[in-house]
Amino acid sequence: MLFRLEMAGHAIEIILSRQLADCLSVPVFIVDPEGTLLFYNAPAEGILGQKFQDTGAMPVGDWGTTFFPHDGEGNHIPPSELPLVQTINNKEPAHKTFWINSLSGKSTKISVTSIPIIGRSNEFSGAMAIFWDNEKTL
Repeated sequence: MLFRLEMAGHAIEIILSRQLADCLSVPVFIVDPEGTLLFYNAPAEGILGQKFQDTGAMPVGDWGTTFFPHDGEGNHIPPSELPLVQTINNKEPAHKTFWINSLSGKSTKISVTSIPIIGRSNEFSGAMAIFWDNEKTL
């Protein structure tokens, strides 16, 4: 029932994407067309250091900085350079490898590939990012 309440009012493509993400063993983020984080799955919780039920939905300005995305030298990467934001802005896939800090303070190198969620009606419903830990930490 909670799942239905969380996703009420979203396009069927977003609902199905969330259902798929919940079944995958790789970390997944799902955002709406404005960039609001709608969901991340259990494997993402392990890298991010907090359960989605504890963070809830977040605007792009929050999730784009909360996990302090940075390059190998520690230079901050602005939200506009993150794959999910690029996909939202361009409605095209994007990819990047960078570092993030979990909410527990661990720095992890991740590779992120984001794709637009576009339904049969050709309407842009949001974006999904699949990412993975490159098994290297600072």
